[in-house]
Amino acid sequence: MSQTRHYARPSVTVDVVIVAPERGELQVLLIRRKNAPYEGYWAIPGGFVEPNEPLGIAALRELREETGATPTHLEQLHTFGDPGRDPRGWTISVAYIALLAPEELAVWQIEAGSDASKVGWFALTDPPPLAFDHADILARAANYVADRGTFVGDAAEPRL
Repeated sequence: MSQTRHYARPSVTVDVVIVAPERGELQVLLIRRKNAPYEGYWAIPGGFVEPNEPLGIAALRELREETGATPTHLEQLHTFGDPGRDPRGWTISVAYIALLAPEELAVWQIEAGSDASKVGWFALTDPPPLAFDHADILARAANYVADRGTFVGDAAEPRL
């Protein structure tokens, strides 16, 4: 007779860090949360992955729903899963990053949608107070950009 264990299962989310040169420095696109938890706080665009939805597609969907942004390239940045990172329960987030050239940014119509009340650009290394553990995610993104040595990404994962 085989024994099976039942393990608690976390929720899975995606967050998308959009970085672009703007006003002479690297800027990050943030949303102001419309709903609890952290209502009114700035956050990285993102949300819950739907059942059977690929992670990269979920990242693009959430980004488009909340900001209207549609980057050509996304790369996985890091996975964040420390207990307590989300007051709603155990949540693991796969963070993505898109490094944009000015010409790519120029064709977007950025506007708040879905559960975002506002969108805005902020200095990557000096954001406003952020929801969840998003300051940690932005710190990881800033290190990634600094370590990369180039700005616009070459990898194309995923594409719509």
